[in-house]
Parts: sequence; structure tokens; C-alpha cells
Amino acid sequence: MTDLGQMFEETCRKYPDNTALIYEDQVIDYRALDRAVSGLAHHFQTLGLGRGDKAALMLPNCPEFVIAYFACQRIGAVAVTLNVLSTAYELSHLLADSDARVFITQPSLARRFEEIRNDLPLCRHLLTTDDLKRIAAEGPFTIDIPDIAPDDPAVMIYTSGLTGKPLGAVLTHHNLLTQATLIKLICNGDERFRGLAVIPLFHSFGAVANMLGPMWVGASIVLMERFTLDSIFKTIENEKVNYIAAVPRLFMGMVFHDKADQYNVRSLEFCITGGSAMPPEFIPLFREKFGVLLVEGYGLTEASPVCSVSRLEMPVKPGSIGIPIPGTRARVVDEDGRDMPAGEIGELLIQGENVMKGYYKNPEMTARVIRNGWLHTGDLARIDEDGYIFLTGRIKRMVITSGFNVYPVEVETVLNMHPCVQASRIEGKPDLIRGEIVKALIVPKPGVSPDEKSIMKHCRTYLSSYKIPREIEFVDKIE
Repeated sequence: MTDLGQMFEETCRKYPDNTALIYEDQVIDYRALDRAVSGLAHHFQTLGLGRGDKAALMLPNCPEFVIAYFACQRIGAVAVTLNVLSTAYELSHLLADSDARVFITQPSLARRFEEIRNDLPLCRHLLTTDDLKRIAAEGPFTIDIPDIAPDDPAVMIYTSGLTGKPLGAVLTHHNLLTQATLIKLICNGDERFRGLAVIPLFHSFGAVANMLGPMWVGASIVLMERFTLDSIFKTIENEKVNYIAAVPRLFMGMVFHDKADQYNVRSLEFCITGGSAMPPEFIPLFREKFGVLLVEGYGLTEASPVCSVSRLEMPVKPGSIGIPIPGTRARVVDEDGRDMPAGEIGELLIQGENVMKGYYKNPEMTARVIRNGWLHTGDLARIDEDGYIFLTGRIKRMVITSGFNVYPVEVETVLNMHPCVQASRIEGKPDLIRGEIVKALIVPKPGVSPDEKSIMKHCRTYLSSYKIPREIEFVDKIE
């Protein structure tokens, strides 16, 4: 098996009657999903899309995301998965930089594309989820399937860069196939499993843990686009969910939820937390309350994303992000690149089949993070005598809020565009539920009265909501 299209086709052939997707009142088996994917793949080809061409997906957790994602893989196209919170300002960069030729979204979000359409010479085709439903009903079709190499790009995910402009991390078919096996290899997952997909599939962690992993073994994916804690508990009970992979905020919310005891969650066999650090004391609390092992993992978009995870069969060390996944190596080095002894702190480096091909059209930035075959994560860590990795801090300036990465330079660039702002600095402020929140220090221009309401409105115009400062402090100078 060399590519994701082959993986999908083999699963559909092996498990045609298994439930693939559960979404609201829809139950879609692998046979029906295969028909929908072939219909959209054929439509892509009628639009002239082929191997290496880009299709941008700005979709929430819905069947159409899965259909569009695998339609791209079927014909060797590249799925550019975009955050549904992206503003028109952000989209103009993402679509132009990615060379996307097709943009797929919900009807309610299409206006953002229409605002910038005339500025995008390559992206001429707009498809909404309504179009995808119609196209899916027209199949099946014969598809011209190209020869796809393991090193061919499969997905591009934008991650905020140090320069303030997001960079497209190019992930290959082989990168992602190494990740698709993890649910089976690490968690003993099989076709009877049902995973709950609450974190976005456009997020690298969501795509691997909640889509590719279950797809590899013919398991079922319960998609939730909007949710509350009550709806999550109700879904676990009604759909007999076996596992959840999500960010710490969700699991901490489950522990604190005052109605948790009213629901039957005995179907849960394990849970995986990632995206940001989980306070170590909550892992035993979760197991005590629900009788379920909560294991912690670590990854970054540039590594497809999973690098390490605790194992079900190994002792869990609170505060550790586990040991490297199969096919991956980890080192901790000092500023001169020398390996640190066990227990000593340095920068965490990753090497393996999961490391990205590079940043799209940006060899300079690629060379800054991948040196001598090792991915420099920008995170500080230590590795103990047993090979367990413990994160201790960051070298790079970044805020992680509810599992989303926010690079300060990007937010500062937008803040400094405001007519009342002379200078700004973004910091992360610790927060129990979100891990961190975005805080802005702002120096107002001389003779101008600070207007927090105006600044927040300005940020909402240009930035996705998770990047917007939740707290603003006006200061005389920035150190």
C-alpha cells in the first residue's frame, strides 16, 4: 500500500457494510462513502484537477469533509485543509499561497471566498456542501487513477510561521500512512471500534486520530460539528463510543461536569489527549472518575503530527508525553547540537518517516527547521532513563490555546495595523481550561486614548477567533 487512496479503497472493499460515518441522523456505510468519493473525484477531474493540484477544504466535522479529503487522494490531488474560522483576510493568503484551484466550504461560509475571489487568479471553482450532496448522488463513475508515489504530497496544512505569515506544511502519502496505523498498533483498534471526532478534522491531530486511524481498520467515526458536554456524554452513551482523541480542555470539562454521573460511559476503553499540555494531576482524576485510561501524546503539524504517545501496555508517568512512535527517534540537544544526558533539558529534535516533505514554496524556512535530517521542534524537553519524554518549555515564541497554535508575530502584525497602536507584544497567560490565553500588551500612539472595543473589533476583522487577545493591557513601553 503506497498511498491514502489505496488505503481508502482497500477498506471500502474489505468492510463495505461497516458503518463508516455517523453524523446527526445520518449513518453512512463504507459502500455509500466509496460511491460519494468516486462521484466527487470524477467531478474534480472534469474541472481539470489532477495529480499534484490543490483543492482547499474549509469544512467542519461533517461527511463532506471526509468525502472531499479522500476524493483528492483518489486522483493524486492535494487536500489543503483550512480552519473554518479563517477570515477573508486570512483566506486571501492561504488560497493564493497554496495555489488552490478549487475551494470547498459550507454555503454559510462561501461569502468569505466571494469577497476575495477576484484577487485569486488560480482559485476559480467554488463548491459548497450542497454541491457535494448533489454530486455524490450522481455516481458511481469511472475514475482515471494516476500512479501515485509514496513521496507525493497528499495534504497541506498551514501552521503559523515565525515571520507572521502561515506556512504550508506538505505531508506526503507515506507520512500519513505511518500515522494511520497508530490506532491499531498502539491502541489495538479494530473494525468494531467507534471513535468520537470532536476536535476539527482540518487539524492534523484530528485528521490522524479521528479519521485516518479508524479508516485504516474499517472502524466507525462519530462526527460532531457542534457540541456541549451534555451532548458529548449523550453521544458516548447512545453510540457506544470506544475512544476519544481530543485536547485537554475537553477531558478536564468531563471531569468537572456536574451531570457526568447521569450518563453511561462504560463503552469507553481509552482516551488520548494532545494538542497542548495536560496538567499531570488530571490524568489519575480522569481514570478514577470514569475508569478509563487517559494517555498523553505529543506532535506538531510538521511531523504529521504524532511523534510520541504513552502506551496502554506501559506504565503511565504523569507529565510525560510518552515514548516515540514506531519509526520515529527523539533527541534532546544543547545550543551547539550536542546530545544531553538523560534527565537534562534541551531542545527536542525528531527524526522519522512522519516528518514533513517541507514548507510549500519556502526552502529557506524548511532548512531552518529540518537540519541534518532532524526536525527542530522549538520545544524544550528532557528524556529520562526509560525513554519517556517530558516537555519543560519552549524556545520559539508561541501560544497554545485550546490546542491551537498562535504565533505572536502574526497577531502583533494585525494589532500594529490599528491607527491607535504604536507597538504591541503578544504573550501567553496560563489558563486552567485552555492551557493558555492570548494576552496583548499595547503601547498607544501619543495623544490617542486607548479604545479596547475598537481594537477588538479590528482583530475580529482580520484574525480567526482563537488568535484574538482575550486580555489587553495598555502599557507605556514594551521591554
